[in-house]
Amino acid sequence: MQQATWREAGMKLTRRDGACYGGTCPTIYDTDRGTVVVQGWVVNDSDVTPPEGEALVEIPAELLRQAADA
Repeated sequence: MQQATWREAGMKLTRRDGACYGGTCPTIYDTDRGTVVVQGWVVNDSDVTPPEGEALVEIPAELLRQAADA
């Protein structure tokens, strides 16, 4: 698995797994804070409205399974 590291607002993100290896696509990152960041497609057509500062994102279920196995 190819590893890439980015800096986002002072947080270090390390790629755990993704749906592709180039461009922008659903990706799961580990952070230097002991948390996980998920990049996905923004969900705007749901019956759930997240609170300010949060967002709903959609990723392939298989990506979550792959990341859990990694």
